[in-house]
Amino acid sequence: MSNFSTTDYTYMNLALRLAAQGLYTTQPNPRVGCVIVRDHQIVGQGAHLKAGEPHAEVFALQQAGELARDADVYVTLEPCSHFGKTPPCVQAVIAAKPKRVIIAMQDPNPLVAGRGVDALRAQGIEVVVGLLGQEASALNAGFVSRMTRGMPYVRSKIAASLDGRTALSNGKSQWITGEPARQDVQHWRAQSCVILTGIGTVLADNPSITVRLNPTVRQPLRVVVDSHLQIPLDCKMLTPSLLVQSPVLIAYAEDTQQRSVALINQGAELICLPNNKQRVDLQKLLLELAKRGVNEVLVEAGQGLNGALLNAGLVDEFIFYYAPKLMGSAAHAMFAMPAFTAMQQVPDLQVLDVRQVGADIRVRAKPAVDKTQR
Repeated sequence: MSNFSTTDYTYMNLALRLAAQGLYTTQPNPRVGCVIVRDHQIVGQGAHLKAGEPHAEVFALQQAGELARDADVYVTLEPCSHFGKTPPCVQAVIAAKPKRVIIAMQDPNPLVAGRGVDALRAQGIEVVVGLLGQEASALNAGFVSRMTRGMPYVRSKIAASLDGRTALSNGKSQWITGEPARQDVQHWRAQSCVILTGIGTVLADNPSITVRLNPTVRQPLRVVVDSHLQIPLDCKMLTPSLLVQSPVLIAYAEDTQQRSVALINQGAELICLPNNKQRVDLQKLLLELAKRGVNEVLVEAGQGLNGALLNAGLVDEFIFYYAPKLMGSAAHAMFAMPAFTAMQQVPDLQVLDVRQVGADIRVRAKPAVDKTQR
């Protein structure tokens, strides 16, 4: 790997900050930033902000104009080499005749990875890859997951007391955490393509599960796991005016009560994905969402769905919000899990980040064992 200078890090960090401007809006595309530097001066910069619109490199090159010749181009993702909704960016970069292209990470799509780099090098342009690559990959965890595994990146958000309880024995859970933590959750919702919940949460809390930021630029698809189609027609999630901005997909296994037509007439979309136990096949659901271009899924559910996803090895990351409360052993747990008889059976987590949000503590963690290796 090339030895990068302090200024290389500075400009790539700027490119990453530009890429982050598309955190809520680029889906299903990746978040990409680009900075063009000539004679130690920034002459162009850009970010990809919305699918179908020009990519980051195009905006930066337009701004730089002739000054892009013999410049250094810093881009957070390998320039695309294929036609999509827009022409391949690598051709625009080649035409600008830069001296050097510094790329944070290769395109994770195995069908195109490296082709942009090869095209640039074939034209005599110096290319180096790997500057702040981990940071670039983390910014696009969902896109990387969908390209490499055919699965979205799944985050499970859980609000709990310090003794790990998520609802009282009577099912009441509003509100465990304070307003700052609840506002923090809105940002995780906003960057997700899908918010996934279970029928138990719908029946207990009657939530809307929408993004409530000002302004809100995009509402994710809301998905309900409802094996036996118990969802009430008059629940908040199926409010007709809300469905226009935030559609609902209901995944089910059987329709013994003949409710599918009424739900479709209400405005919901239904998909039947039964497993051999007449429950929703969660892996098939996630595969289906990936086929629809879903990069990131945020799970907001109770112990049943959370436990099923965890037991199936389908959670990539947990976001725990711990409130300074004690709710007791009769209250609901985070996960419905089998009884373990040895510590070796207990799932281990790797803590990614711990911080205080208002009076609450947010802990981000991921399974310590790579699910693909199980």
